[in-house]
Amino acid sequence: MRISELSRRSGVANATIKYYLREGLLPPGRATAATQAEYDDTHLRRLRLIRALIGVRGLSVAAAKQVLDTVSEYQTDTHQVLGLVLGIPQGGATSKAPRPDAEGEQHGSEADALLTALGWEVSEYNPALKVIDETLETLRSLGLDHDWRFLLPYAELARRTARLDLDELESLKDPLEMAERAVLLTYLLEPALMALRRLAQEAESMVRHGETTSPSPDSCATRRLSDEPG
Repeated sequence: MRISELSRRSGVANATIKYYLREGLLPPGRATAATQAEYDDTHLRRLRLIRALIGVRGLSVAAAKQVLDTVSEYQTDTHQVLGLVLGIPQGGATSKAPRPDAEGEQHGSEADALLTALGWEVSEYNPALKVIDETLETLRSLGLDHDWRFLLPYAELARRTARLDLDELESLKDPLEMAERAVLLTYLLEPALMALRRLAQEAESMVRHGETTSPSPDSCATRRLSDEPG
């Protein structure tokens, strides 16, 4: 396909495609003339992944190129590819051993305890581990006496969500297409998942406390009118 068709099918402007070509994010096409080239479906899939990494995940062009280069290196390893595009730094270690703190000393964190209880093995480089520790520490600083055990039922819900996510990728064989879908499902769905939680909270509150709901603005106005002297 010509660059104009590549632009049409990918939704990326011609000028942007040429910029990605110059920066090395997109490999050159097959030259057909001095100033013309042909592109194939591999370019299309890679371009869609570039768009997902930069436009959805918010990476810089340089960071996206680094991820793409590493994905190309590990494209036969689905687990590595998914970790790379979802923001887990390359390392490959799957350990529940104590991780070093800022001073380099080893300590057993609450995230480690949670992983052990769940039987999960994850990369020690996963930034979510730090988020777990910091969140629990903040809750306690605000007077909520919760430790890692408080997160166990939430973790089971997260496990079910992760299975749904991976089921969506199961039928995809091309690593670039799988990587793009993983980015879209993870980063675009997260706000919707949070919104579903808010909706579920309201619905559950209605079931439990529906008799105590506030009166509507119309009923308040009617009551004020009836209270006025005749």
